[in-house]
Amino acid sequence: MTGKVYLVGAGPGDPGLLTLRGQQCLQLADVVLHDRLVDPRILTEVQANAELVDVGKTRGEQHLNQETINAMLVNLASLGKQVVRLKGGDPFIFGRGGEEALALKQAGLDFEVVPGVTSVVAVPAYAGIPLTHRGTSASVVIVSGSEDPSKEDGQIDWKTLASHNGTLVILMGWQPLPEIVKILLANGRNPKTPTALIQWGTLAHQRCVIGTLDNITSKGQEAGLGPPVVVVIGEVVSLRDSLNWFDTRPLHNKRILITRDRFQSRALSQILAQRGAQPVELPTIEITPPENYNTLDGALRQVNEYDWVIFTSVNGVQGFFKRLYYQGWDSRHLSAIRFCAIGSSTKSSLAEHGIKADFVPNDFTSEHVVRAFAGYNLHDHRILLPRSEIADAKLPEGLRSMGAHVDDVPVYRTLIPEESRRRVDHLIESGVDVTIFASSSSVTNLLSLLGCDPSLIARCCIVCIGPLTAQSAKDK
Repeated sequence: MTGKVYLVGAGPGDPGLLTLRGQQCLQLADVVLHDRLVDPRILTEVQANAELVDVGKTRGEQHLNQETINAMLVNLASLGKQVVRLKGGDPFIFGRGGEEALALKQAGLDFEVVPGVTSVVAVPAYAGIPLTHRGTSASVVIVSGSEDPSKEDGQIDWKTLASHNGTLVILMGWQPLPEIVKILLANGRNPKTPTALIQWGTLAHQRCVIGTLDNITSKGQEAGLGPPVVVVIGEVVSLRDSLNWFDTRPLHNKRILITRDRFQSRALSQILAQRGAQPVELPTIEITPPENYNTLDGALRQVNEYDWVIFTSVNGVQGFFKRLYYQGWDSRHLSAIRFCAIGSSTKSSLAEHGIKADFVPNDFTSEHVVRAFAGYNLHDHRILLPRSEIADAKLPEGLRSMGAHVDDVPVYRTLIPEESRRRVDHLIESGVDVTIFASSSSVTNLLSLLGCDPSLIARCCIVCIGPLTAQSAKDK
C-alpha cells in the first residue's frame, strides 16, 4: 500500500469535538504522531497494533523540533505507512500544518488535511461567549500571542487592532498579556472593554476569569492562571453571565479515574463527561483468555450433567459463550440447565445469549449468595461456576457446604495492561478527585501500578461498585 499522511485536527481538548473524518483516519493509521496535550481518550480510537509517538511541546519546550517531525512524516510515508499527524485544534491555524504539508509535497508524497474544531471558536463557546452577536460584534480578529508584542517590525499591528470595534481573540495569550494590554490601552482601546481569560478551554477543569481590559492581568494573576489561555476582548464577553452553560454542570472540574477494562469504561466515561467531569481512563484490568481451555472444554463436553450454572460477572458470561460457540454449539445445548446470574448486568449479558436467568440474588456477596440458595436443595447437585482464575474461594466453598458438587472453572484472566504501566506516572503527576473501582482486581492492580503507594487515591473520594470491591478497598 502506498504511504499517506493525514494532517488531522484533534480539536481544542474535548474528545467529543473530534470530527468523524478524524476518527476514521485514526482507525486506519499504522503510526500516529500526536501533540502532547491531545486527550488520551482520542488515542483509544487507534488500532491496537498502531504505534503512538508523542512529538508535542509543553510549556514552550518541544520534545522534537519541527524539522525532525517533518522528516519523520516523510520517512514513514515513504515506507508505505498510513500516518496520522494528530494536532491540537486545527492543523492550519497556528498549528504548523502548512509546513508539514509543504514538506510532504516537496517529497512527492500523498497527504490529506482533516480540519479540526479550532480553539478560536470552541473555547469561547464553551465559556458562554459568542464571538459575534447581532448589535454587539460583527467581526472577529484572530492573532497569536507567540510573537513579542513590543517588536517594532512584528507581523501583528497591535496599534491598529486597538481601534478594532469587533471581537479580538488571542491564542497563546497568557505570557504576553501585560504587554498586549499596555499597547492596546496606549493606543486608545477603552480600558473598560469586557475581557475574558479562558484556561484549559472545553475540558472539565476549564476556568474562566472575567474582567475589563485595565484589570484583567491582575485578576488572572490572582486566580493563579497559566498556559494554555485563550484571551477574548470585546463587548461579547458581557454575554457570559447569561449564556454560561459548561461550568454549571454538576461534576464540572472533577477528574474521575476509571479503572475498568478499556471497553467497559467507555459507557461510564460518556455519562460522566455529559455531567461535566473529566474521565481519566486508566484500565487496570485487561481481560484475556485462560492459560488453557482444558478445564472449560471438559466441562462443556459434559455440560448437560450440571444442574446449575452460576455466572458472577459479565466477563464470565462472555468467556463461557465464546468458547461454547467456538466448539460449534449454541444456547440450545444448555436447555436442561438452570442459571443463576449475580447482578443485573450479568443477567442482561446472559439474556443477550437467549437465556433468562432462573435466579438473581438480591445481594452480591458470596455469603449472601450462598444464603439465598438455602431455599434450593443442592444436595448432590452439580454446579458449574465459570469465572476468573483468581476469584475468591468463598462462593464454591459455601455451595459445597450445602452438599453441592462444584466445578470452579476459569474462563478468563485479568492482567495489568502494559499501556497503563506507561501512563501511570502522568496520572500521578496530574492527580484525580474521584476513583471508581468495579472489582477487587481493579483495586489490587491499581496499587500495583502505583508501586503499592496509595497516596494518590488516599486523597480523593473512592467509589466502589459492589460490597466485595468496597471491602477490598478498605482492606488495602
